[in-house]
Amino acid sequence: MTFARPDHLFDDDTIPRLPTWVTSTRVEAVEDVAFLSGAALSHLHLVLGCRDVPHALVRDRLALRAAEACVAVSGRSERAGELRDAVHLLRPGDLPGPAGETYLTWRRAAERPVSVASLGRALAGVEPAQIAAWLDAGQGAPVARAAMVLEAVMRDAPRGDVCALILADAALAQAFGWDHLVPLLAAGVRRADLRAHGDDLRLACHRALISSVIEAVRLSADLTRRAAHLRAVAPKLRAKGAGDAVEMFLTRDAVAPTALPLSDRAARRLCDRLVDLGAVRELTGRDTFRLYGV
Repeated sequence: MTFARPDHLFDDDTIPRLPTWVTSTRVEAVEDVAFLSGAALSHLHLVLGCRDVPHALVRDRLALRAAEACVAVSGRSERAGELRDAVHLLRPGDLPGPAGETYLTWRRAAERPVSVASLGRALAGVEPAQIAAWLDAGQGAPVARAAMVLEAVMRDAPRGDVCALILADAALAQAFGWDHLVPLLAAGVRRADLRAHGDDLRLACHRALISSVIEAVRLSADLTRRAAHLRAVAPKLRAKGAGDAVEMFLTRDAVAPTALPLSDRAARRLCDRLVDLGAVRELTGRDTFRLYGV
């Protein structure tokens, strides 16, 4: 994502925190909820303008969060660790299963600049013309636009929860001028919200975005610090291909050693070295089939 950077709002070590009146205020009136969601989204817009934020990594981790929420809404039991396994331990010829496919869909939607063509590649089986028609259903302010797209998709495809939420986030990104879709709505909406209409749905979207943006800002701050540390220790790595490996860690939620551009032994040693340096974490708690991430 590319934004103008308002340098007076940033320093070398931190990104701005959400004001406490956004994170701690509990309101019920429609106007107040809309005001808080607008304030939260405006703040996120500034955070995403910070050049130090590892944007691809933030989006990939938010995609995992969105997929986990969608899988739970569908009644399945898989959670983040199982979704990571389903995708990152996938061998050639294997199928990821329904939950893994949901995660892959979110990852594909968030990894490319948002467009009808890129969304068509992410949403297998959905025609680009239909995607364009659904996105055109959104009009007005950003959250209202996202809610209208969400309602249009759910009206035409009542079982298309994942598609609806992805396109609603795409509409939000387009409204803000973001280059990429940022997975936000799925983690905040409830199952009943997806069947709401009109003002009720817009209110649900405002509420969902307040909680999701709070988490996205917190995550952005955490991953910015972690990414800075990884970049700082990178010169200590001597393995051939270590630079490319570091870039993978800076853009992906999780990485299997076998995916790194090194031999199996060298990849495992590099991962162990990065863990010792506090630059990455082992995510599974297992002795085998491990995954690592910032």
